[in-house]
Amino acid sequence: MAPLLQSSQPWVEKYRPKQVKDVAHQDEVVRVLTNTLETTNCPHMLFYGPPGTGKTTTALAIAHQLYGPELYKSRVLELNASDDRGINVVRTKIKDFAAVAVGSGVYPCPPYKIIILDEADSMTEDAQNALRRTMETYSKVTRFFFICNYISRIIEPLASRCAKFRFKPLPEEIMSNRILHICNEEGLTLDTESLSTLSSISQGDLRRAITYLQGAARLFGSSISSKDLISVSGAIPLEVTGAIIAACKSGDFDLANKEVNNVIAEGYPVSQMLAQLFEMVVAVDDISDEQKARICKSLSTADKCLVDGADEYLQLLDVVSNTMRALCNMPQDFSYDV
Repeated sequence: MAPLLQSSQPWVEKYRPKQVKDVAHQDEVVRVLTNTLETTNCPHMLFYGPPGTGKTTTALAIAHQLYGPELYKSRVLELNASDDRGINVVRTKIKDFAAVAVGSGVYPCPPYKIIILDEADSMTEDAQNALRRTMETYSKVTRFFFICNYISRIIEPLASRCAKFRFKPLPEEIMSNRILHICNEEGLTLDTESLSTLSSISQGDLRRAITYLQGAARLFGSSISSKDLISVSGAIPLEVTGAIIAACKSGDFDLANKEVNNVIAEGYPVSQMLAQLFEMVVAVDDISDEQKARICKSLSTADKCLVDGADEYLQLLDVVSNTMRALCNMPQDFSYDV
């Protein structure tokens, strides 16, 4: 079928909730923030949780609802990881914006500005330390919203100054409802298997699911199959990971090496392969807990080596070799005869 004619706007932006109450599955967060909007008594806030769960959407919705379309640009400063946010920017741009007092406008709004720091966990520790004084000095006229995936990477003095909100991964039911709504709006056909596949490969990340859906619609038209979604997502087909596990169970090193070469030749990212092997090993019932533990240890070591720049072929071969030794109950350490 010929691809649909799509608008140029990304669906992630097109279907982004405009109000806090429309954010999916974050009931506690929405309840507290709705009360904040009614009283306009807003503390510094820290939103943390996995990607694609509504953190940035919620922060933007609060700002838009507080200031309206006219005052938003003058009252809100938004910076993310693509912007320079080193210690010099904190001392100049952020401090200068925070220091300016606010006047009254046509739109009824609170007497303070908002600075949204998206992906705040990528800021250097020096830059975060420099923010402490700015937050205290200009607390009467400025509020800070920090957004991050890992709260452990936010220094304690900053985290302690904020009201913390944890965003939970979206369950399959919530994600499916949102995806079906978009399918109805865009005239797409998605069967139950495809819907389940999309939820699986997105891993609770609604933004990723919508991006995959739009990509599949552009390439394959209005009727989208499970295979189309896997192709667009870059996920490795189950038969490929299954062949690796089968080769490991066989105890035949040459066969396992052949499967590793096939993975490298096809250009599949080894980091993705390790993630999918991990999910497969943890889920199966015919492998003992001890074997799973040995395999997972090998996977974690290889993943760290890949981050450090190691060769993909050698790392995957190492994982496959260790998996074979675990599944075939071979000795963990080889002894060499001298």
